Amino acid sequence: MSSLTKEQRIEQRRAAREQAFVLIFEKSFTEKEADDIIAEAIEARELEPVPFAISSFKGVFENIEVLDSIIEELAKGWQLKRLPRTALAVLRLALYEMIYLHNEIPYSVSINEAVELAKKFGGKDDSSFINGILSAQLKRLGEE
Repeated sequence: MSSLTKEQRIEQRRAAREQAFVLIFEKSFTEKEADDIIAEAIEARELEPVPFAISSFKGVFENIEVLDSIIEELAKGWQLKRLPRTALAVLRLALYEMIYLHNEIPYSVSINEAVELAKKFGGKDDSSFINGILSAQLKRLGEE
């Protein structure tokens, strides 16, 4: 049993999620392999990789075609290349959690954390856009 409080565990997961988001965002600017991006982040920013962040980052790019096709379907009138990179990174991470980690992370947590990431890193309208996309995915999953 962990000696951390519930709040400490939530904060650790939030920090790991933010680390994954930053790595996903960085990958959107390069064709480099995931391991190279991680190595550069460790060297340049003295990143201390967290297992959840690394596995989520790699998981997003192992499933990028599936995630991007969902985004394209749900973001009616938007092309992926026209979406802000921050919003795209947040959506990819949240959808990855909702599809592949739903037994570990409740949908509501994935959506709420994505909205918070968008508020912190995105533009003024990104959080409501992301909430709309993820809510639409939730309906598709039959989990309103």
